[in-house]
Amino acid sequence: MTILVTGATGTVGRHIVNQLVEKGERVRALSRNPEKANLPASVEVVAGDLNAPETLQAALEGVTGLHVITSSLSADGYLQTNPTLIEMAEKAGVRRVTVLVGYEGEVEAAVQRSGMEWTFFKPVEVMANTLIDWTDSIRTEGVVREPFGSVPSSRVHEADIASVAVAALVDGGHHKQSYFITGPEVLTRIEAVQVISDAIGKEIQFIELTEEQARERWSEQGYEETDIDFFVEMGKNPPEVGYTVLPTVELVVGRRAKTFAEWASEHKDRFI
Repeated sequence: MTILVTGATGTVGRHIVNQLVEKGERVRALSRNPEKANLPASVEVVAGDLNAPETLQAALEGVTGLHVITSSLSADGYLQTNPTLIEMAEKAGVRRVTVLVGYEGEVEAAVQRSGMEWTFFKPVEVMANTLIDWTDSIRTEGVVREPFGSVPSSRVHEADIASVAVAALVDGGHHKQSYFITGPEVLTRIEAVQVISDAIGKEIQFIELTEEQARERWSEQGYEETDIDFFVEMGKNPPEVGYTVLPTVELVVGRRAKTFAEWASEHKDRFI
């Protein structure tokens, strides 16, 4: 069986590809820039754009399993998956599909209408976001500047998200399941910074921004006012699902989810 992975060069997608390869699966990876994909040699990297269904027909040929991302923002530009992909996949003979869900929209609705076996994944805050948000200031100043330092989060390791997806793609038995995926513990931002500090053996100062300072920073980063209002609301009133530990990884994969301390140890060189 050939499994097509979209978002294959992303934070979670790379782990999905690598884990499928480790299991001996035949993997095809979709990329807008195949020459820059930098994936294992056994992976067939094909060109295609999820924004443009007409570019995807060849990529779907011979595919029986499909992993879908619905949207992303990368150096290649904004991606919003066209739901036509789902109809094309079913016609091409895809039998099993997994979807990394941000919020349920047209793609998810098309999947549910299809005759394919499907599984949705809804991870909470991903540990790797720390690399984007904190790496530079930790390396150059030994500082993290964030608002809402006491906000709790059950952050999840990106490899654990991938493991759940791979189990659904390869083993099956997860049809019509919509899984929230969390880590095994709840940490505030202040506590998470301390975990990184312990991992790298370097003191890191947490400087808590006021709401006004946070709004100004987000505005300078180009976010719209509606986005900024949403960030503030999430900081003041985080949804319970974001800080509730669930046993999804253990139940689906058969092992405990990885802790933030394990993640920090794996990535400590990025912060030094």
